[in-house]
Amino acid sequence: MVPDFQSLMLPVLRALADGSEVRLAEVRQRVAEAERLTPEDLRELAPSGGQPVLSNRVSWALTHMERAGLVTRARRGVYRVTPDGEETLSGAPDRIDMKALAKHASYADWARRTKARPTGEVEETAQDTPDEVLSHAAEEVRRALEADVLARVRAAAPAFLESVIIDLLTAMGYGGGDPGMGRVTGRSGDGGIDGTIREDALGLDEVYVQAKRYADGSTVGEGDLRNFAGAIDAAGTVKGVFVTTAGFTRAARAYVARSPKRIVLIDGEEFARLMVHHDIGVRTRVVHQIKRIDEDYFDQDGA
Repeated sequence: MVPDFQSLMLPVLRALADGSEVRLAEVRQRVAEAERLTPEDLRELAPSGGQPVLSNRVSWALTHMERAGLVTRARRGVYRVTPDGEETLSGAPDRIDMKALAKHASYADWARRTKARPTGEVEETAQDTPDEVLSHAAEEVRRALEADVLARVRAAAPAFLESVIIDLLTAMGYGGGDPGMGRVTGRSGDGGIDGTIREDALGLDEVYVQAKRYADGSTVGEGDLRNFAGAIDAAGTVKGVFVTTAGFTRAARAYVARSPKRIVLIDGEEFARLMVHHDIGVRTRVVHQIKRIDEDYFDQDGA
């Protein structure tokens, strides 16, 4: 497991201890070796999925120590220790963290100007980098929204679920994204089919849909899947999507896994996730732009 960015401050500073100019990639490699990180640790991605956790945390450790004057950026992507950093290492510290950095006037001033946490606080709980804090917050908001979406669908009439499924499949690209390629058919005597949608824009193949609006904690069993398989067989096709606002039993999933029919199971959590991802029943309220320094703009080495 990759240590939090404060725990990486001392290993990062030690990676620069020889006084030479060290490229960022080499800093990360030295830290990984010193911390005995595994290949799995090195492949771990930040919550946003866009950057390895180690890269993100090493970069933030460097940023904080640069503000305290312990390291300096010699040029783009290259760092070296400062005299203050060498003096800090000579004291053989057990740990360097935000509380320790706050003793440096330049860091305390930066913390005040950027409205960072009060420098008098013990920063033991500040384990996440700002990027990770934002990602975790966005994840929390998303999960809360998905739970609300699922609750709304469960509270609606059964026919509403059927229409939502067709809307979702259309948004996912079925029928070439043409709403006219899908239709709700659920009614008495429907043979277990609640809707159909063409698989592509030409309508060459049809996918049959079954919907079960159940409360949380309920499950769809093997018998329901057998009936659905029989219904799509009678309709002369082999493809189906079975959606429930609850879950599926292990036997139901096992039946689908061995069935010659191509049936996709979507439980309540996955259904809500797909609705939010494809903007079904939700809308964007606000967009936050996260900007970074353009290193190419400030790189004057070749000027």
